[in-house]
Amino acid sequence: MAQTKLKTYRKKRDFSRSPEPKNNTPKSPSKKSKGPIFVVQLHHASHKHYDLRLEINRTLVSWAVPKGISNNTKIKRLAIPTENHPRSYARFEGVIPQGNYGAGTVMVWDYGTFKNIKKTNGRPVALSTCLKNGQIEVCLKGKKLHGNFALIKTNKPQKGSWLLVKMKDAHANKAITDKTKSALTGRTMQQIKREAT
Repeated sequence: MAQTKLKTYRKKRDFSRSPEPKNNTPKSPSKKSKGPIFVVQLHHASHKHYDLRLEINRTLVSWAVPKGISNNTKIKRLAIPTENHPRSYARFEGVIPQGNYGAGTVMVWDYGTFKNIKKTNGRPVALSTCLKNGQIEVCLKGKKLHGNFALIKTNKPQKGSWLLVKMKDAHANKAITDKTKSALTGRTMQQIKREAT
């Protein structure tokens, strides 16, 4: 099933020319991770953006977040669905060469585990159901991001897009530290690009 969900990802890439992972393992940046993983990657492609990826049914379901993730509960970020990625992508950091899909520098901006906190009538709702219904609520436990976030599907500002919102909790409205460095390697985007050449 996971292989089928990665069909679009593999179709868009030539793995003989791109360093991106083809297979669906290892599971996460940290071998000690318990629970489903998430990763946020900063991607300098044709346009700078962030990619939020949540592990759902053994693949990384992904959204492009052009303006990045905010801890401000009053700010709603546009999140545009992209193709599912393999779990091994959570460790990918490097440069996709020109001429390839998504060409540009990729940094692991944040990573960690998360918990599905969506409930209906006091009962937990399966994450796959939340995705289908367009209402996801998760508690992130990352290096930079902590606490509860909601992803809500909407027809505005463009059909099929989602909104990413920080929910009110003890971590709300706090500054995010180390915005310019990789949570995985401590490198900046410039260092990643320089070391890849």
